[in-house]
Amino acid sequence: MNPAMKVEVRKRIRIAAAVPLFLLLAALYAFGPEYLQGQAKAPAKGKWVTLFDGKSMANWNPTGNANWRLMGGAVVADKGMGYLVSKNSYKDFEVRAEFWTSNDANSGVFIRCADAQKVGADNCYEVNIFDTRPDPTYGTGAITNIAKPSVFLKAGGKWNTYDITAQGPHLVVVLNGSKTVDTMNSKLPGGPIALQAFAGTVKFRKVQIKSL
Repeated sequence: MNPAMKVEVRKRIRIAAAVPLFLLLAALYAFGPEYLQGQAKAPAKGKWVTLFDGKSMANWNPTGNANWRLMGGAVVADKGMGYLVSKNSYKDFEVRAEFWTSNDANSGVFIRCADAQKVGADNCYEVNIFDTRPDPTYGTGAITNIAKPSVFLKAGGKWNTYDITAQGPHLVVVLNGSKTVDTMNSKLPGGPIALQAFAGTVKFRKVQIKSL
């Protein structure tokens, strides 16, 4: 075989070897980039993503024994104690949650949880919903044990909206349009979000998040 033919043979062998790899990558990409990464991508910056739409709890894992169920376009719990924990983790974001609680309810929106299996105020930032907290210092509108509310508001017996922003150490909480917390804390860099049912009746009907 002359040198020119040898070069041509080697070239064709390289092309033949590359084709199956190309086809494999093309097939994987057809399922979406998240398939190649082995997990869902984080939401694109600036784009709102719905975590709960009133119809499905597919984005959440329940923990504890709260009797979460879908009812009337919301997820409801009125017995037991537990959480709905987001399947994905988040670092810098803005989250909006619409909620309704009875006057005696103890609930909250927990962010940047360090342990998805052991959610609590010690390893998450707990944006509290607790109108009747015996010590009202960290009641509704506060971040428990981190920041007291600048204005004391009640949430029981009506639909409310929390708008919570976590960007680096900067934490901001807005309840029904009123800013209750604006503080700096670097204890927790990121983690899942959790919705709490601890006492009374708790309902969530819309939860959205936007990466920052």
